[in-house]
Amino acid sequence: MGVYARPELLASAEWLVDNIDRPGFAVLDTRWRPDGSGRRLYAEGHIPGASYVDWRTDLAEQEEDGDVLLMAGPQQATAAFARAGIGNGMVAAIYDDLGSTYAARAWWTLRVYGLESARILVGGLEAWQALGRGLSTAVELRPPITFTPRLQPRMQLTAADVKQLLDSPDVQLLDARAPAEYAGIAGATRRLGHIPGALSVPAAATTEPGTGAFRDSEDLRVLFRKAGVNPRRRLICYDTVGLGAAKLAFALTLFGCDDVGVYDGGWAEWGDRLDLPTENIVRE
Repeated sequence: MGVYARPELLASAEWLVDNIDRPGFAVLDTRWRPDGSGRRLYAEGHIPGASYVDWRTDLAEQEEDGDVLLMAGPQQATAAFARAGIGNGMVAAIYDDLGSTYAARAWWTLRVYGLESARILVGGLEAWQALGRGLSTAVELRPPITFTPRLQPRMQLTAADVKQLLDSPDVQLLDARAPAEYAGIAGATRRLGHIPGALSVPAAATTEPGTGAFRDSEDLRVLFRKAGVNPRRRLICYDTVGLGAAKLAFALTLFGCDDVGVYDGGWAEWGDRLDLPTENIVRE
């Protein structure tokens, strides 16, 4: 099976049971639904002691065009984490119920702002319930806490950054969208296709379809090798709005890649900007 290079980035349900009541420990519920009902799901039942964070309203800034969702700035993001009970030097366990898609976005945001001790719950909420552990409907009230951002700028890239790096031999762009979007068969932007030179590495392929847990180290090695990923290069992930990109970035970091960033403007921005180059496997 192989051992992950960074196993400390994951929390098993058993580990969470043993650590949930420790001082300096916080749990984040990041379940989300397009209709805004994620917070209602939290109110109906969550892991005891967990706080709710909405990636869309708490951790993203919407651009004027309404489709580009960049990571929230330091004031907005750190205020959201402080409200959730995450302070300097703490350990955070993060979960959702959709293959860690939203948990990974919260993990990446925490990492960009300097918290390295965040973990993603293996198998999400279902894994907790599979142990026979109950849910809580209590409103979690957190005392005031300080989260001081320590920005890691290399982990977040703009369109200008990506354009400047297109011809760099030390960089690989990784497209985390579905293969049809990468190929230019599907999509909702003005142009279809992918950023020139990008490799297709679908984020959905990094987790098991049944459990939502990340694939084991050997499966990830095969996935990345087949895609042409070179772990020794700087790896820049993107998808449409930074969700799949953050999930792929987590899987790459878990596997042991040291220099991984996310272009969170993604194809929502790049595909609509006529001044940026594209490649398209399907020619009209």
